[in-house]
Amino acid sequence: MAPRIAFAGFNLESVSSVPQRVELSEFQRVCTRGAAIPARFRGTNTVPGGCIAICEDEGAEFVPLFHTLLGALGPASDEAVTHYRRELLQGVASAGRLDGIVLFLHGACWTEGHADVERHIIDSLRAAQPDLPIAVALDYHGNVDARMLRGADIAVAYRHSPHIDMGETGQRAASALLRMIREGRRPGLAVARPGIVIPSIMSATSLQPLAMVIAEARAAEAGGDCDISVMAGFSYADAGNTGMSVICLDWQGHEAAEGRAQHFARRLHGLRRELSEAVPVMTADQAMADLAKHPATGRPVVLLEHADRMNDSTHLLRALLCRDVGKVMVPFLLDPETAAQAHAAGAGARIDVRLGGKSAPETGGPVETGAEVLWTGQKSFTVSGRYQQGSFVDLGLTALLQIGRVRVSVVSHFAFAVDGDPFTIFDEQPQDYDVILLRSKTHFRDFYEPLAERILVVDTPDLGPADVRLIPYRRLDVTRAWPWCASPEITKEPETGEV
Repeated sequence: MAPRIAFAGFNLESVSSVPQRVELSEFQRVCTRGAAIPARFRGTNTVPGGCIAICEDEGAEFVPLFHTLLGALGPASDEAVTHYRRELLQGVASAGRLDGIVLFLHGACWTEGHADVERHIIDSLRAAQPDLPIAVALDYHGNVDARMLRGADIAVAYRHSPHIDMGETGQRAASALLRMIREGRRPGLAVARPGIVIPSIMSATSLQPLAMVIAEARAAEAGGDCDISVMAGFSYADAGNTGMSVICLDWQGHEAAEGRAQHFARRLHGLRRELSEAVPVMTADQAMADLAKHPATGRPVVLLEHADRMNDSTHLLRALLCRDVGKVMVPFLLDPETAAQAHAAGAGARIDVRLGGKSAPETGGPVETGAEVLWTGQKSFTVSGRYQQGSFVDLGLTALLQIGRVRVSVVSHFAFAVDGDPFTIFDEQPQDYDVILLRSKTHFRDFYEPLAERILVVDTPDLGPADVRLIPYRRLDVTRAWPWCASPEITKEPETGEV
């Protein structure tokens, strides 16, 4: 009898300090359920796409429940978490015979009412289904400890940032789950935490010395029957377990898994200063001076406004509007109000706008300026780049505005501008511009590192600072973590008293 493998995904990366909660309606807007999941995700570079591929390759029946993913926004509402936890439990209970389930969770979802959203979901499922094998696929930027995974049998995370291996991660989770079912034995599962908090811009897996440690993990896997996830954590989600971690799945048993997890946690611990300083960071004034001294010469210069967490910061946009640095593109600025205003005016109109800077005071406030509406309408596309390749993106009501030599695409739904799609959907190319203002952290590197003349990482006073010591943590005990503590302890879980 073919094994029946259920799948459910609830995924959000939360910046705790963003004032806007992500309500249930937003998760519902992007939620795919039942038979629509394989129809939409088969063949895509996504976690459900990878799970589907393995189930079909190994003759297992894929039982889709739901999948909702919103990327990086603010805190989730408690209502949303409660809804999807209930839907998960009801879906599993009514699915008939199941031999296992793959849960796709981020690891850094945050709500006011839950100390650890992912732990709450896993523990609830384990309590309802004590004998059901559970595999968890996590984001590389998840904040993880042993208590989060105490109800899981298997846990793996993305190995790359940019996340070009989302499909592969789904394959790893499903393959390990099917092996556990087939062999009738549970692998060892261990977590070790080096006590390090780094900003997202330092987490790209091509950066040294992180790349060296990850290469050592791949070598260890080649020499042993194991799966090692080196995780950067997400410093902007304020949790008791915020920070880097290592997950090890080892078929030689728990002792072997513990040993490997501890080993790689020690490697990270010894490199904590270098990990925190992997990328040079500029101020806005320094970036503008660099552009003035070294204008683009045939290939675009990328400005990375990494501290922007809601895709609406105006610090660098304001600076660019005060200078002539050539043709500038600002893709996917989140501002539904301005998009609606431009749509009402229509293409060809000139309008006075209050552009961006509306999600929080730290974003810089709206830019008040005149703009020409070049195009407006509903806009969606299928991702062509390797990050989430094949996924459907709905930008909602969208407007293309021209302000002097600066062009801005204004969207109504949050979306990542990390590859060529923000240009090709308007029949343009990145190479048409001298300067491109991005708001990514690491995902842009896969597409832009070979394309750009140079990349300038710019720190602005927004909600995602490069210096994590500026983040006002409430749940994280900073006295036990680098860079506040010079030599933090290596642990399995934080000592916060949470249960």
